[in-house]
Amino acid sequence: MFLRNAWYVAAMPHEIDDKPLGRKVCGEPMVFFRGPDGAVAAVEDFCPHRGAPLSLGRVVEGRLVCGYHGLEMGCDGKVVAMPGQRVRGFPPIRAFPAVEKYGFVWVWPGDPAQADAAKIHHLAWADNAEWAYGGGLYHVQCDYRLMIDNLMDLTHETYVHSTSIGQKEIDEAAPTTQVEGDEVVVQRFMNNIIAPPFWRMALRSNELPEDQPVDRWQICRFSPPSHVMIEVGVALAGNGGFEAAPKVKAAATVIDFLTPETETSMWYFWGMARHFRPHDEALTTQIREGQEKIFAEDMEVLQRQQQNLLRCPERKLLMLNIDSGGVQSRKVIERLMAAEQKPAPAAAS
Repeated sequence: MFLRNAWYVAAMPHEIDDKPLGRKVCGEPMVFFRGPDGAVAAVEDFCPHRGAPLSLGRVVEGRLVCGYHGLEMGCDGKVVAMPGQRVRGFPPIRAFPAVEKYGFVWVWPGDPAQADAAKIHHLAWADNAEWAYGGGLYHVQCDYRLMIDNLMDLTHETYVHSTSIGQKEIDEAAPTTQVEGDEVVVQRFMNNIIAPPFWRMALRSNELPEDQPVDRWQICRFSPPSHVMIEVGVALAGNGGFEAAPKVKAAATVIDFLTPETETSMWYFWGMARHFRPHDEALTTQIREGQEKIFAEDMEVLQRQQQNLLRCPERKLLMLNIDSGGVQSRKVIERLMAAEQKPAPAAAS
């Protein structure tokens, strides 16, 4: 259903600044908190005393204190202390590798021995002052793969997002799909069109005319375990489109970290990193609020879609050319899952 030996976005740093955070990732109930040095820690959300969720407790001097009987847990999953008890023989609980990087908290739900922070998806914009980022989090009641399908096929924008980013020209521009190793790339280019409302706002914000024809692009990139980055933008027509100089375009990257909770629910960390007017905080807020409404429209469709699929599991769905990006992304996940589940070769005697 999902890869385990991979880094997933589990939280935003502010969510764990003053209290523990309980969150299920890939079916694993976890609790996140900050240890004595302020670093992120993640352990199983289960007190070994009576099974209470540790996330209902509090953090004291970097120790996770159970809210039921005061058992104190360390970052490594070992019991540190408990009022009136000797804890040396208490069983440990599972600890998960966790890292804070690029403004997100990441967790590795699989084999800790394979966890390497260097494998975290590189976000070039995160440490670049020429870019600004704003985003949020949705708890979505659907299979995370349905969201991958949605993001890798932007044809739906014409209909689901007709008042913001949708326009008929999306239907008329056929997408192309390529598989590059473990990455799937879907591209769509629309030339000499009038920008839809969201992009007219972006043009105005970048002090460009909003009523002139533009060249528009959408480049969707899936990478495992479940990340989708979408390069989007518009440039005044005839200036090179995607390759146009910054002074004649408004360009951004839509950020989508899809973290499975269960087989039919997920944590959706969404946002936009833009490459124009990066210091304009009011614009960051305006774009975030616009995106929030757009993704809420997606969420309504996907949750209802999930209900239909659960109600009619025997139905065979159509696979059209516009679905290629999602289909190929699922194949990458399936291939990597099969490799992950292969038994390790026996050691030579």
